Amino acid sequence: MKRLMIIDSLNLFMRNYHASGFISANGPPVGGLIGYLRSFQKYIRDIRPDEIIVVWDGPGGSTKKRKIYNNYKAGRKPVKINRGNSLLTEEDEERNILWQQSRLFEYLNNFPVIQIMEPQVEADDLIAFVARNHKYDGWAKIIVSSDKDFIQLCDKETVLYRPMQSETLTWKNVVENFGIHPNNFTIARAMEGDKSDNIAGVKGVGLKSVKKYLPFLSESKTYLLTDIEEYCRKRAEEGAKTKFYNSVLDNLNLIRQNYNIMQLYTPNISAQVAQSTRKIIQEFIYEINITETKTMLMEDRVGENNFEEMYAVLRRIVVENK
Repeated sequence: MKRLMIIDSLNLFMRNYHASGFISANGPPVGGLIGYLRSFQKYIRDIRPDEIIVVWDGPGGSTKKRKIYNNYKAGRKPVKINRGNSLLTEEDEERNILWQQSRLFEYLNNFPVIQIMEPQVEADDLIAFVARNHKYDGWAKIIVSSDKDFIQLCDKETVLYRPMQSETLTWKNVVENFGIHPNNFTIARAMEGDKSDNIAGVKGVGLKSVKKYLPFLSESKTYLLTDIEEYCRKRAEEGAKTKFYNSVLDNLNLIRQNYNIMQLYTPNISAQVAQSTRKIIQEFIYEINITETKTMLMEDRVGENNFEEMYAVLRRIVVENK
């Protein structure tokens, strides 16, 4: 099978920005930029993709989901700040993030890498749309992200590689590990909630209790909230000795709200964005400019970095797509 690597790009960039202590000889931190390129080299060396798509959150990407729940992603804080970044004022750090990110766009533009970003659209929805693009039917799709939201997209052709957890999730080991099929994973997570996105769940309900009390969610059949409600009502009326079923019944509106925010089965994008994304993929020209990349590395004075393995894979992609 041919392989498509899809990168949740802001997720990867920010993880490196906050964890990598690289400082340019010019003075400013470059951890997000150089850490990203180093991670990128590792992933393409290991995955050996035939095509690469990197997807960014667009400006105002969370707006639509905040209309459903106004505290969505509110109060997010990084887990770790490297020493180089911690020397900056808050204003300088914001400028540095924007500079590193815009500079990374320029680096990636030298590569045979499709970059996608749309205003008012989150990367999650674009990644879900790209993974279902008919051009890639029959391909192995590898989504690179630490975000559990993408578990719902795992199927016979799509896997989730989570770098921070050093794990690769397929639809089979999702069922084995969680007792929940990817087709039903979002409804389970809607009950649990997601602290990282400030989405409150049903008190006392987690994936383990969902697996225990709703065992049919391990099936490939897609269950609806009405199915969950009917089952819970029946078990509660039978006098089941657990608070689980009544807790779910008491919080159906919350679960429905969470599901609408978290689900990627039907990406939250407009027809215009869908058409634009298809066009970008179909008309992309596969080129590589290593000379310009090396010039940029010298300009940014980031020290010795060997990216020859990355260049080798990218050259192959160009040749195979001529």
